[in-house]
Amino acid sequence: MQIIQNPLKKDWSTILERPTKTVDDIEAIVNTVFNDIKNNGDKALNEYTHRFDKVELESVIVSEIEINDASNTVSKELKEAIQLAKSNIEKFHSAQKTEKVLFETMDGVACWQEKRPIQKVGLYIPGGTAPLFSTVLMLAVPANIAGCKEIVLCSPPNKEGRIANEILYTAQLCGVTKIIKAGGIQAVAGLTFGTESIPQVYKIFGPGNQYVTVAKQLATKYGVAIDMPAGPSELLVMADKSANAAYVASDLLSQAEHGADSQVILVTTSKDFAQVVNTEVYKQLNDLPRKGMATDAINNSKSIVVDNFETALELIDAYGPEHFIVSTTNDDFFVDNIGNAGSVFIGDYTPESAGDYASGTNHTLPTNGFSKAYSGVNLDSFLKSMTFQKISKKGIMVIGPTIQLMAEAEGLQAHKNAVTLRLKDLES
Repeated sequence: MQIIQNPLKKDWSTILERPTKTVDDIEAIVNTVFNDIKNNGDKALNEYTHRFDKVELESVIVSEIEINDASNTVSKELKEAIQLAKSNIEKFHSAQKTEKVLFETMDGVACWQEKRPIQKVGLYIPGGTAPLFSTVLMLAVPANIAGCKEIVLCSPPNKEGRIANEILYTAQLCGVTKIIKAGGIQAVAGLTFGTESIPQVYKIFGPGNQYVTVAKQLATKYGVAIDMPAGPSELLVMADKSANAAYVASDLLSQAEHGADSQVILVTTSKDFAQVVNTEVYKQLNDLPRKGMATDAINNSKSIVVDNFETALELIDAYGPEHFIVSTTNDDFFVDNIGNAGSVFIGDYTPESAGDYASGTNHTLPTNGFSKAYSGVNLDSFLKSMTFQKISKKGIMVIGPTIQLMAEAEGLQAHKNAVTLRLKDLES
């Protein structure tokens, strides 16, 4: 990892640039696939699956037999681990439920807000170099707690035409209603428009590569909501010389192994510590099965040395990391003041891996600096807030003149009349 000492603030944006392609490089491809799926449905879907996933499928819909076979293949130990993680995720997301908000703003004017589930949701589960069955937990569990009626899962098949056993087991455990063998742009397009096999949904969730991220953004042009722009994974660690260098290196590598376009950054107040972490990174790297991918990511990553915590905090907020680990002599300073981060991990014994799998928080988080404006997936992501109001006879007489005056001032006579007619009836 390149070590950069005390960079000037004017250079921060360049130093912190993500190693991702621009949308312009990808958008033309995404548009082509979207138009093809929109016009040709399953036929186009199958052609893209053959082209990108190198497999011919008789049906893109996963059968009950396939689900049962997959469930029987998953080991007892892994099932127990998945069930424990599911339990923690359920507990944390269930605790996010809120009561109806009811308030009488004036005598006879009652307003309230209730949350209702999004009826049809699509879950995109990456399945390429790492079949992320943990993401099934992170999306399907809160979807079920919210009460979504249709939960459609898409994941790319392997060259044998199968989705990973762990994904299928977890999907049926978490109440997914339909599982589709489709990945990449074509899966997002299928969920956007609907095909003969894929139901059209109202909102699409899930992480993916840069092509999936752009596809999700394009889906919004067709009236389909998305959870957030979630692209290649990233991690920023803030650590001083009091931290354990081996732990820090292991956390950096845990994100680097996601893929060559992942990015990890160390911010520290000690150049000596940065050098020790660098040495530890390359030591641990040699033992990783995904060494090639992790090495590419590490080559895109940096260690940034600053003079003090205040400068570090300003730099971290400017970056807006997806995952933020803090391990310093004063963690509370960062916990209390951080403004932009998807999820925060505190202290020597809180690896980012805990949030990825089993602690209970959600791991579907905003990347590419979107944590400055977006939240990670939570229970509310699967709900809509609907407002209600009821005005009594007394209430309309109290608030009516205000509405009339405001409508007249805006030149909207029909708005005024809607009140005037009622007031005349009540006064007669």
